[in-house]
Amino acid sequence: MPRTLVDTAGRHARTTLFGAPLALPIIVGPTGLNGMIRPRGDVLLARAAHAAGVPFCLSTVANARAAECTSDGGRLWMQLYVFKDPAITRDVVERADAAGCEALVFTTDANVFGAREWDQRSFRAPGRPTLRSTIDTLLHPRWLAGYLATGFPRFVNVAEFFPPEARSARAGVTILPKLFAPTISWDDVARLRDRWRRRLLVKGVLAAEDAERAHRLGCDGIVLTNHGGRQLDTCVAPLEVLPEVARAFGDKLAIIIDSGFRRGSDLAKAIALGAHAVIIGRAALYGLAAGGEAGVARAIEILGTELDRVLGQLGCRSLAELSPALLRRGAPTLPTER
Repeated sequence: MPRTLVDTAGRHARTTLFGAPLALPIIVGPTGLNGMIRPRGDVLLARAAHAAGVPFCLSTVANARAAECTSDGGRLWMQLYVFKDPAITRDVVERADAAGCEALVFTTDANVFGAREWDQRSFRAPGRPTLRSTIDTLLHPRWLAGYLATGFPRFVNVAEFFPPEARSARAGVTILPKLFAPTISWDDVARLRDRWRRRLLVKGVLAAEDAERAHRLGCDGIVLTNHGGRQLDTCVAPLEVLPEVARAFGDKLAIIIDSGFRRGSDLAKAIALGAHAVIIGRAALYGLAAGGEAGVARAIEILGTELDRVLGQLGCRSLAELSPALLRRGAPTLPTER
């Protein structure tokens, strides 16, 4: 619901998060196996994010270590899965600390691995594509040449903890889901809070009472997410619970959201409903696939341009002017004819 006749010539989409400036309300989010898209894909994502003035969050199951993603400065976060073997968690946290990561993002919604139907359609076994997927691969010779030159990327943050028979790159894909710990609880958050003295976020929150527990345990922020719909397939959309959580905890926690954000107008809706920033995943990966580091930069630029245009069309001069008053949920109620 735009407001018209507002001078927006000086508008901008800058904001702050944890007291530091953001050029856009975006975090390039944690995604795994990016080395399959481009060699050193995680490093390219980090460079593009840093150049754009936004944080990059490295995944535990990335194909690069945190230290490789900090060479050009920028704001680096580390996403953390808690595995059955506590040594893995301890090692990832220590490496993140040594690399100077600003934040640790504890993912809590993959303790029971989802039945990912796309994987089931595309692979006859983990790491072993179906005939159809194999033919599709052969139709992309440039990508295939890069893959053959570098080989199947390794899960460098966790591979050394795999059983000896699973340390090959392809076998690692098979063993990884079996390592997640279904026993994780809020006690793990408390232990992480004691161990990690920088910013701590819980990723996987979808209820106000869980946001309250995160706040009570001293977390700095939460990520509202349904893991892109790849875990519980009938899960509530994070945007649906955002207003309730933002009303209760918007001044106590950094509220970040992800899952399905594709356009600048999507970002504007999330900010209007109380989010402080939005994690983007697939948009950045499309850019990585299409053009490497330059492609990621272009994807971020597109989102920024769209957000700027939406601000102007709404009659807003900054993100601070976005509010729920600009949104209408659902179809309007029409008067009944008599």
